[in-house]
Amino acid sequence: MRAMILAAGRGERMRPLTDHFPKPLLPVAGKALIVHHIEALAAAGVLDIVINHAWLGHLIEQQLGDGQQFGVRLLYSAEGATALETAGGIKKALPMLGTEPFIVINGDVLSTFQPATLLAQGLAQNALAHLVLVPNPPQHPKGDFAFAAASPWLCSNGIEQFTFSGIALYHPDFFKDVPDGPQKLAPFLRQAMMQQQVSGELFSGYWADIGTPERLQQADLAFAAQQAMQLRNNHVG
Repeated sequence: MRAMILAAGRGERMRPLTDHFPKPLLPVAGKALIVHHIEALAAAGVLDIVINHAWLGHLIEQQLGDGQQFGVRLLYSAEGATALETAGGIKKALPMLGTEPFIVINGDVLSTFQPATLLAQGLAQNALAHLVLVPNPPQHPKGDFAFAAASPWLCSNGIEQFTFSGIALYHPDFFKDVPDGPQKLAPFLRQAMMQQQVSGELFSGYWADIGTPERLQQADLAFAAQQAMQLRNNHVG
């Protein structure tokens, strides 16, 4: 299985930190944010990873190289001066992602979610996407999607809404009708949900959207604590 890390955002809310430095390279818990994703994918056995970029993307390529230092193979989908949004960026990168389902991770989130979970379960029959949802954070209290009654399928409106984590598994066919150019993802997800083609799961472990300098600082402390706790648990086990 292959994966894609979305790293093309400008990071406006992170300014001035991102004025001369792409957000995926900002350090969190001792290493670049994007490196946490690469290492998690490598640990799950996902060794072919595509990274899209726009703003200061050359710095991402310079620092990460071909991925050999992480034991993976990195390919880059350069979007130029203007990012293509999530759906547009994935559509452009499809030739690098193959014909089988692939994992996509937002480059500006941080989580202890294990990509191996997606590898193990795959896509449900007739599903074109599987989303990882999380409890709503303070900055996004209304959530994004809900679980349909008594089923694994998601819907765009429900009694209890949860937040899309930015971690998902997609079949390439999900993007076959996405036009070229900048395209947001949410409208295509809602359309597929109406056809019962999007399943989901709720993850209650650590997850953070690194959207502001304040949240970056909070994540730096919280994620380091989470890692230390996991090491202790593994040692005890």
